[in-house]
Amino acid sequence: MPQPDHVMALPVPETPDLDPEMAALFAKCEEKLGFVPNVLRAYSLRPKKLRTFAQLYNELMVGESGLSKLEREMIAVVVSSANHCYYCLVAHGQAVRKLSGDPELGEMLAFNYRAAKLEPRQRAMLDFAWKLTKEPWTMGEPDRQALRDAGFGEEDIFDIADTAAFYNMSNRVASAVDMLPNRDYHKLDR
Repeated sequence: MPQPDHVMALPVPETPDLDPEMAALFAKCEEKLGFVPNVLRAYSLRPKKLRTFAQLYNELMVGESGLSKLEREMIAVVVSSANHCYYCLVAHGQAVRKLSGDPELGEMLAFNYRAAKLEPRQRAMLDFAWKLTKEPWTMGEPDRQALRDAGFGEEDIFDIADTAAFYNMSNRVASAVDMLPNRDYHKLDR
């Protein structure tokens, strides 16, 4: 069996103490992806936080929303671009490639989302996420109105803000502990 990837600068348990639900999550990742994402392996250092992180991630990224899964992944990439978060750019860039079927879109979003040919709805959503990341103190009613004008409802606006905020937090944790993405992400959906 090959050596595991570098996960983060802090020690990660070789055999984490996982409750049955989190063990099932790790097994599901192995089955679907062929590996356990390093973010989950990193959070296994703090099992209660792993559970909280996984629950919040699942609610934001696969829970009921007016945003598609692709749109949520696009937000993750654009926020991570603003924050220069290598882990999330690689992992969520791969998800954008997979969900869009476009091998270039994830990289366009990572380098400069404004270069991508996007629907006006997606452009407004990403403009909002970028501004919330780079200049949160300047957010106001005109920013929310721009989303309404692009066709988003009130719950969608909350979901865009919530998703962008989650990735701002995740980016900072990943940067603080030198979390690296699994090498496998680089090969997927090319």
